Amino acid sequence: MLQSWRWFGPEDLIPLDHVRQAGATGIVTALHHIYDGRAWTSADIAERQAMIAAAGLRWDVCESIPVHSAIKLRSGDWRRYLDNWKDSLAALGRAGVPVICYNFMPVVDWTRTDLMFRVSSGGFALRFDLVDFIAYDAFVLRRAGAENDYAAPLLDLAESRVAVMDEAATTRLETTIIAGLPGGEDSYSREGIRARIAEFGGMSADELRANLLAFLCEVVPVAAEVGVRLAIHPDDPPISLFGLPRIVSTAEDIRAITSGVDHSANGLTLCAGSYGSRHDNDVVAIAAEFATRIQFAHLRNVTLDPDGSFIEDDHLGGRVDMPRLVQLLLREESRRLDADDTREIPMRPDHGHLLATDIGTRSNPGYSYIGRLKGLAELRGVMATVGALGL
Repeated sequence: MLQSWRWFGPEDLIPLDHVRQAGATGIVTALHHIYDGRAWTSADIAERQAMIAAAGLRWDVCESIPVHSAIKLRSGDWRRYLDNWKDSLAALGRAGVPVICYNFMPVVDWTRTDLMFRVSSGGFALRFDLVDFIAYDAFVLRRAGAENDYAAPLLDLAESRVAVMDEAATTRLETTIIAGLPGGEDSYSREGIRARIAEFGGMSADELRANLLAFLCEVVPVAAEVGVRLAIHPDDPPISLFGLPRIVSTAEDIRAITSGVDHSANGLTLCAGSYGSRHDNDVVAIAAEFATRIQFAHLRNVTLDPDGSFIEDDHLGGRVDMPRLVQLLLREESRRLDADDTREIPMRPDHGHLLATDIGTRSNPGYSYIGRLKGLAELRGVMATVGALGL
């Protein structure tokens, strides 16, 4: 697998020289300063490519071209935004960027409730606490109908928890949930997120899925024409948030996506941590079933609580059998090579604990240097061992 590293562009706190020192050869990035639905120009893309090439690296994956809410709703000025998305896709393909990761999550992108959860090593992990999320949704945001979306025992726990939060704790929870995490598309105020949720109010999973398939019917032919592999990212976490449908959460969802537009350019991002954040998802089984459609891998791990809350664990810890998953991905690459497909699967060590000298310094949540450096080294060791044993 291609060893890649997510980099947020010139404003990233980690310079490309440090990425190269980590041992990565490829960069996963996007034009994060153009997130308003405009088409990315060839000049914009060439400028970013030249910056990466000057550091001795290459742009392996675009993560992500934002999918505007109008496209997900198929309302308002959705046609203009979709045409712009296709233009960006085509420009990336012509520039030789081979994989585009994207998501179709409504309103909020990846979501956590705690960015500084202390783990036994003394470092800090990201955490999603379902009771904290319910506390915010039902008793801080006071979303209409929230009380109907959760079991009574969880609502009772959430109400008790919010009752003992002071103003600082409430503000910290709200900021963590709605102010936007690295790579996310939007940041909201309380009133802003209420308004955006209302736009999607009443939309069913079937309706959102139909809009995704309509989107794919238009963008997959463009991707095929310019030699790009699309890789949809799963919902993170893979459950309904704010009462809204999430349609990239399970194996059944993947079957609907891949059969709905049955083309090799319509592929997947295998995010082990996202799919692993549901008790009923077997990540290795999902990877085995859809191996031929995996175009990009996010390798991270999670430990789940009984209620579905989770922490992001060590890369080789948690519930996902990472050695087996790596073995499966390497076998799929070998199969492709036998079929004269020489394109490797880019992977990146997704997220990482906040460790050592990174603690107390500025860093993007989940994207500190040492934690990902440790994760990449561990994953590289697994890859080398699996390879030495002949897969």
